[in-house]
Amino acid sequence: MEGKRIDDEIRAELLARQDTAYRDFQVKLIPNLENGSMIGVRTPALRKLAKQLAKREEIGVFLESLPHTYFDENQLHAFIVSERKEFERCVEEVNRFLPFVDNWATCDQMSPKVFKKHRQELLPYIREWIASGKTYTVRFGIGMLMEHFLDEDFDPAYPGMVSRVRSEEYYVNMMIAWYFATALAKQYEAVLPYIEEERLSPWTHNKAIQKAVESYRITAEQKGYLKELKVSRKK
Repeated sequence: MEGKRIDDEIRAELLARQDTAYRDFQVKLIPNLENGSMIGVRTPALRKLAKQLAKREEIGVFLESLPHTYFDENQLHAFIVSERKEFERCVEEVNRFLPFVDNWATCDQMSPKVFKKHRQELLPYIREWIASGKTYTVRFGIGMLMEHFLDEDFDPAYPGMVSRVRSEEYYVNMMIAWYFATALAKQYEAVLPYIEEERLSPWTHNKAIQKAVESYRITAEQKGYLKELKVSRKK
């Protein structure tokens, strides 16, 4: 019964923070979700609530109550998991939750802080996520590779992992483009051959160039060259 009470408590907390104008705005940003699945709680309020709930001993009951009914519950779930301080426990909860992630916002905003301290242990999981073939699991894996392995822990083999992904899913291809645009900004010389040799699908290739050209971290000279590498034909 205690578990039921915390689920009810959480939903009541979310409904008490409802902002219908914000809900209507969110519906337009995440078109693949049904209107009735959103309560409309602003992200700062969700993050604050998540920090409070993460300390509750019985919060595990909420985290195991999948699937959730509302988008806002999924967001809260992602933020609570992101607060986990033990790496193995955090990964376990991420893996349990990923099959139920059904939108780009929840996927992208789940970013466990503990991963930063355990990058090498994280890498095998990233490989599994990217190879899963499941839209938001793949997107999450690429996002984690982008977040944690484009600076001091970068390896030239990592862009290859991403370049080999082939998908018909918009949200996967957009993340691939985002990864390569960010990689060009941080590791230009190592990543440029992937664009020069057209190793991505045409749409993703051009989208990566577009996003890179929009970046302030890319020089004017680099932007000019990248524009010349756009493709107009289908492979």
